[in-house]
Amino acid sequence: MEEQKQRSAFTNKLGFVLAAAGSAVGLGNLWRFPYLAAKYGGGIFLLVYLILAVTFGFALMITEIALGRKTHLSAVGAYKALDKRFGFLGGLACLVPFIITPYYCVIGGWVLKYLTVFVTNQVSSAATDEFFGNYISQPVAPVVFFLIYVVLGLVIVMLGVEGGIEKASRFMMPILVIMTIIIAAFSISQPGAMEGVKYYLLPDFSRFSATTVLAALGQLFYSMSLAMGIMITYGSYMKKEAHLEKSVRQIEIFDTGIAFMAGLMIIPAVFAFSGGSEEALGKGPSLMFITLPKVFESMKFGTLIGAIFFLLVLFAALTSSISLTETLVSIVCDKMKWSRKKACAVVLIFVLAVGIPVSLGFGPLSFLAPLGMTLLDFFDFISNSVLMPIVAFLTCIFVGYVIKPKAIIEEAEVNGKFKVKRFYTIIIKYIAPICLVAILVFSIMEVLGIITV
Repeated sequence: MEEQKQRSAFTNKLGFVLAAAGSAVGLGNLWRFPYLAAKYGGGIFLLVYLILAVTFGFALMITEIALGRKTHLSAVGAYKALDKRFGFLGGLACLVPFIITPYYCVIGGWVLKYLTVFVTNQVSSAATDEFFGNYISQPVAPVVFFLIYVVLGLVIVMLGVEGGIEKASRFMMPILVIMTIIIAAFSISQPGAMEGVKYYLLPDFSRFSATTVLAALGQLFYSMSLAMGIMITYGSYMKKEAHLEKSVRQIEIFDTGIAFMAGLMIIPAVFAFSGGSEEALGKGPSLMFITLPKVFESMKFGTLIGAIFFLLVLFAALTSSISLTETLVSIVCDKMKWSRKKACAVVLIFVLAVGIPVSLGFGPLSFLAPLGMTLLDFFDFISNSVLMPIVAFLTCIFVGYVIKPKAIIEEAEVNGKFKVKRFYTIIIKYIAPICLVAILVFSIMEVLGIITV
């Protein structure tokens, strides 16, 4: 108990909300959300995502934060503290950030590289089709930027919760919002951009299908940091005075708002400067790293706008990788009873040992192709499409049928009413488990080539 009392905590409700929102807002919001919205019918995808966020996403997020706050433990100990039979689930949840963190930092290194490209006025070279592919296949430069990015994130985590994560989030998140609004306004004001706005916002009901729902559900995991132990860890730092339901609503609004604005930044700009072909809109990560430099090169003051944009992406990526790294550090501290500095050193060695081969997987180690994928794509598939749905499904079973929804509801009512008790119970016991089994089966069938999207 003494260890729990001494556990780090956020100084106030705002610090928690900004840090948790910082975790949720990341690369998934800025490149994944816009291209999925474009690919799956624009407005109809937004509508489906919004419905899922306020139902399914809300239920899962409040569950994870409540588990953390109730036990004062990270995922590795939280499940076991409530029922020893489910201790394995904590270990399974902890696997996810261990898989994600190294490859996420590799992408963070790419973002850092593109920021330096714009700051040093090399936009014309970055706007060529070959630049991105040539860069990521190099043996040295991507690894160097990966190392810089990892050290940057780890320094903030070493400073601790109040000294590092909370202060960084308080500084980064408001700037992120302002920069998003400015660039979105710039994109919308360009000639031809309104076609992109219509494409993005007006629902095309003829394109609605089960794959739209499943794509939105998959994005929800990625975007809201669910089923990877992060929200349990952050919940363990949350003080009892904070109103749980209200805090979760604020995190959701922040996360969805940034994703929505990212769509307004990217899709109208691609329409204005590239004609808005579906091929250009559906390229995923290359939409940001290949298409957008071309967009910025065509813009007046494009170098400055591009530098601001990639600074924004760096902020978003950093806040998410900070929370991933913090989760790893918390797991090691809780499990091994080590000091924070020792845990940080071990996490650093691990991230480097896995991240460097992932970075080299596009060049010297490209012969390593599990399931025909690059190492980065393989780790992304295992974490996002297999482990996260399994963890979320088992969490729903754990809460719905083992400790019962009442345990979470009581925690949510520690400081105020929980207005949606019945709704929460129905989601966590019945609706969420069915959806999660569907997304798991769908993801595996897709990668095995049984179905195509």
